[in-house]
Amino acid sequence: MRSLAGGGAPALLWRTVLVAALVCGIGLLPWLSRTDPALTVLRARSADRDPDPETLRAIRDDLGLDDGPLALLGRWLGGLLHGDAGTSWVSGGQVLPGVGQALGASLLLMAGALVVAAGTAAAVCARTLRLGARGRLGARRPGGTATAVLAALPEFLVAAVLASVIGVQLGWLPALGWYGPQWMVLPSLALGLPAGAVLGRMLDDLLPGAFGEPWAMAAAARGVPSRSVARQAVRRCVPGLLPNLALFVVGLTGGSVAVEQIFDIPGLGRLTLQAALAQDLPVLQTGTLALVLLAATAGLLARLAARLLIGPALRDGALQSLHRPRPPAPRTLPLLYGGLLAAVIGFGLPRDPLALDTLARLHAPSPEHPFGTDALGRDVLARISHGALTTLGTALAVSAAALVAGLLLGLLPRVSGPLVDTLSAVPPVLAGLLVTGAMGSGPWTPAFAVAVVAWCPLAAHTSSLLRQERATTHLTATRALGAGRWYLLRHELLPAVAPPVARHALLRLPGIALSLAALGFLGLGAQPPSPDWGLLLAENQPYAERALWAVLFPAAVLALLGALAVTAAGGVRLPRRRTRPAGPAAPPADRVVPAPRRRPDHPEALLTPVSASQTEER
Repeated sequence: MRSLAGGGAPALLWRTVLVAALVCGIGLLPWLSRTDPALTVLRARSADRDPDPETLRAIRDDLGLDDGPLALLGRWLGGLLHGDAGTSWVSGGQVLPGVGQALGASLLLMAGALVVAAGTAAAVCARTLRLGARGRLGARRPGGTATAVLAALPEFLVAAVLASVIGVQLGWLPALGWYGPQWMVLPSLALGLPAGAVLGRMLDDLLPGAFGEPWAMAAAARGVPSRSVARQAVRRCVPGLLPNLALFVVGLTGGSVAVEQIFDIPGLGRLTLQAALAQDLPVLQTGTLALVLLAATAGLLARLAARLLIGPALRDGALQSLHRPRPPAPRTLPLLYGGLLAAVIGFGLPRDPLALDTLARLHAPSPEHPFGTDALGRDVLARISHGALTTLGTALAVSAAALVAGLLLGLLPRVSGPLVDTLSAVPPVLAGLLVTGAMGSGPWTPAFAVAVVAWCPLAAHTSSLLRQERATTHLTATRALGAGRWYLLRHELLPAVAPPVARHALLRLPGIALSLAALGFLGLGAQPPSPDWGLLLAENQPYAERALWAVLFPAAVLALLGALAVTAAGGVRLPRRRTRPAGPAAPPADRVVPAPRRRPDHPEALLTPVSASQTEER
């Protein structure tokens, strides 16, 4: 267990330091935000009550705010050691029972979402599994447009559509509350469909390498049933996805705030958000600590499951590389999607995104307004086009920074592993509040807040692929022939790891764009009347039943961005190394060709094939 934890006592100490820093940062949140915590608590208790000095003084004395944050943190930790997390500053109730009930609801919702995600991932990979098990992957054409659209849709938009259409209009399933299994279906679909699309794309990226391994070819030659071959191929690829699956578990538990709000689910994410906004420190600290423990447990189980699935091959260096040279991907679809996105943006830039027309509120698409108007009569096409300049630019910058950080830190798993487990437990909303409190509100505050946690899935993906790539037979042979660490890193490990991680980063680009815009509602970034894409979706969501186009067109443009990112990711690969051209003719068989001189500092010379004439001469 110590080895699985990532290095024994040093790793455990590193995890403890990170958790302590996170808990202390949360304890300093009211003072970092430069607001009066007594006033915030009073407004959370009763918004209509007059904040006179006597009332605020009574709240400070009752909560002990004058003692300072360190004294408050010490009292909370002391009570936690005895099984008491204190009382809520807002409701006055015991914290631990409330957090336990909210965690139970979130875990149940997470389990339902994982079932939906597994089914979605299976549907995404079904075609590759069918062709690969029959040895016909060469006839497969790159696809994934539908998957990209599904992965790019925001969870709150999927939840709103399911609640309004299936729950309200059709009445097939309940849309509000948390009273039984029927109430789980719609929120599980809203959370599981986008997550399953992302996991399915990652698995579909690994399957061709598994079907190209010798065991798969031998199984096909001996007539092994295709179902067995497909099942073993999935088993071969799943260990590379388990770290990201653990991150999805934590994200679906604590990061599903919008879905819990829409469906009125008393989950841990919603409870943590309310506590953060009300600065209810006992609830916020206890909820965050529960998420950190869940993240550490999920990460440990993922590493244990990966070792059990791979078996002794990981220890003995007997694996085959799943990442082999890929054929050139067609450029038609990326050019088509990019041209459509550029046309939409260019066509709307000459229009005014802030012009109000109260007589044209919620008008349907027309020649004057091709995408219709919103609730204030503003042109939706103009707002989409002008919002693309800031949304896409910032999202690209954050994605590039997350990719670089994920690759670099993923190469150091003992450092990044505990850091990923800790930061992945922090909901994006809470990360935004902490960053704003430390840096202040500004135009780049949301970008930095999202970048703080955006690199975690990429680092986990890098570490997982690196662990398996180090155990491959060709790397073992190259190392035995005298190759050094830098040679292995530059010529073997990075060419195998960097392309799939880059494709993963492109797949998350639309989600990063939405995360940036979602922080605007907390005063941490773009505010109305800014035409940010996330704000467009959230502002027009209440009018989806009356004016579907106000939500449909921003969602369609976002889905177009996802399709562009996924299809462009298919062409991500490192350039091939240059090879020396072969001679015009082979030497005659009776002529003795001297063996090439082999230098130990150039491992590629040790891998030079020996001709038949050289073998006969020897």
